[in-house]
Amino acid sequence: MNQAQVLFKRRVVTSLLFTILILLLMTAIPLVNAWSQTADAEKPAISQEQAGVAKFGFIAAAMAFGFGAIAAGIGIAYVGAAAMGAISEKPEVAGQALIFIALAEGLVVFGFITALIILGKI
Repeated sequence: MNQAQVLFKRRVVTSLLFTILILLLMTAIPLVNAWSQTADAEKPAISQEQAGVAKFGFIAAAMAFGFGAIAAGIGIAYVGAAAMGAISEKPEVAGQALIFIALAEGLVVFGFITALIILGKI
């Protein structure tokens, strides 16, 4: 192997080892906190009724974000296809096409904000 291939192989192996090390550290740090809990952690922080209400709040937040993301994906699929067709025929409408794609992408932002509002109320 020439020098460039050896250097490339060394860089790939180094980056893989570094990535594995970071992943191991990211999983080990939260585990240390979980193992260090005392006997007082056995008591529940909230009551059964509060947990039942929070459950529906989490479901509502997930639905708000999920449906917003799905709707944005569908909107971007149709608008993006039409925009690419329009740009191929008339390249000067590219700016307008990007605006319409950004409007469809705004649905995700609205869903995310709604989910944050719901989670803030729990």
